Amino acid sequence: MSKLNLNKETIESCRKLSKKIASDMQKMIDQHTTITVERSILRLLGIDGVNEYQVPLVNVLCDHVAKDCDISKGVVHYMSYAIHNLSLTPQEIALGVSSKSIDLSSYSNLEKSPYLSDIMPFFHKSLVRIDEMKKERKLRIEESPQKKTPSKYVIVATGNIYEDIKQAISAAKKGADIIAVIRSTGQSLLDYVPFGATTEGFGGTYATQENFRLMRKALDQVSQEEKRYIKLVNYASGLCMPEIVAMGAIERLDMMLNDSLYGIIFRDINMKRTFIDQYFSRVLSSYASIIINTGEDNYLTTSDAFEHAHTVLASQFINEQFAKNAYMDESLMGLGHAYEINPEMENSFLYELAQAEMSREIFPKSPLKYMPPTKHMTGDIFKGTIQNALFNITAVTSKQSIHLLGMMTEAIHTPFMSDRAIALDNASYIEKAFMDFGDEITYNPEGKIVKRAHDVLNAAKDLLEQIKKDGMFKSLEKGVFAEISRHEDGGKGLSGVYVKHQDYQNPILEIMIERLKGEQHGK
Repeated sequence: MSKLNLNKETIESCRKLSKKIASDMQKMIDQHTTITVERSILRLLGIDGVNEYQVPLVNVLCDHVAKDCDISKGVVHYMSYAIHNLSLTPQEIALGVSSKSIDLSSYSNLEKSPYLSDIMPFFHKSLVRIDEMKKERKLRIEESPQKKTPSKYVIVATGNIYEDIKQAISAAKKGADIIAVIRSTGQSLLDYVPFGATTEGFGGTYATQENFRLMRKALDQVSQEEKRYIKLVNYASGLCMPEIVAMGAIERLDMMLNDSLYGIIFRDINMKRTFIDQYFSRVLSSYASIIINTGEDNYLTTSDAFEHAHTVLASQFINEQFAKNAYMDESLMGLGHAYEINPEMENSFLYELAQAEMSREIFPKSPLKYMPPTKHMTGDIFKGTIQNALFNITAVTSKQSIHLLGMMTEAIHTPFMSDRAIALDNASYIEKAFMDFGDEITYNPEGKIVKRAHDVLNAAKDLLEQIKKDGMFKSLEKGVFAEISRHEDGGKGLSGVYVKHQDYQNPILEIMIERLKGEQHGK
């Protein structure tokens, strides 16, 4: 039942415009591959580890194909020939390439590989593992108490995975439902994934498969003790987006930050590279039932949250369509937004509530990710606690799904465990006190909240019409999101983009899409 009486035709128009914007991008995506997509395929073939110089074997093999072969045919072409002719496993082939005892360039000029049947058992092994992780997650969630209030999400970021584990356990025992391990500063710009357990990150902890495994094991243990499933989050944005999703799928991460627009705008990743990477990573996320988190909240850290609220909604519409193109169920689309209006503004709470209610009504099946005040946190911990309390009230009242808790010490230091405990106490108190508040209230049809929601929706539609007219690349160059301009051929990673050869093959992507289509048809 709508409280805002939003215009359904306007919402439908926004979805049609977004669909056209995403479809135009999909044409470009389907014609290209990237070095990262190819490395992800190798990881799904079971290749892991590093060479004697600590370079990941997937990088060694892909760099060889890019330098000495025709990578536009894709790594499947070379690996299927090598597996058939050499009777070796993908791991053994990668080691051979690293030691220079195997040269894949001899397969460059051969016809489209007829040996996919030789490579499929290795893909199936990874898919079986991912299927097992999906089943285990589903069972654990079904065995946990069901709650109707937002899931409380907190971040750990010590740089040391073993210290992160201690902090994560402490937060879970204090009431956190979701633990996010923030990545080391700048990891999104690394064109490789570090290997093994790490203890020396900066402002966060490196995302590695071993770190994922260690944290998942620790959270499973505390989940058993607390008798409720604690979800694990990491970041799959940046130059290694699909690789990190592959590792997360194998190690049963539950959510992953996954948004090309964030990478383009805030990390200056080349837009062609990251849109292509995002598609493969979202298909894999869909297959693995991993909830994605999008990064619209960040727009409001560089542009005014009142004047530019419509850019958040427009981006949510576009991200929804990108996810649908990747066969993603709405239940996995953790679209992002944030509580970032200047607290000095009169009626700021009403405007924030309007934005949150509007997002919930427009995307009723999506697990919206609601971000706390950051931009206007000053270091005054008492005022900050009140700002976070108003944010918590908005989250519970408007039935947000993923509720990232604000820290009273935001803008001072990385939170101590005590800061996190206070944030959890704040959220838990408001969760109980406002449990059914949202069901008890209605909004004045002529009032500020309803008018604000209508104004933002109409402005989002106008922006989407302009993006459709200009195209996504040109729109990003104009700085329509976050008032930051990027260029189609600028940013990091463009050299790793390749036009697909007519003989290009990617059977693992085809299998996942076929199974996802079957699931959707079954519904």
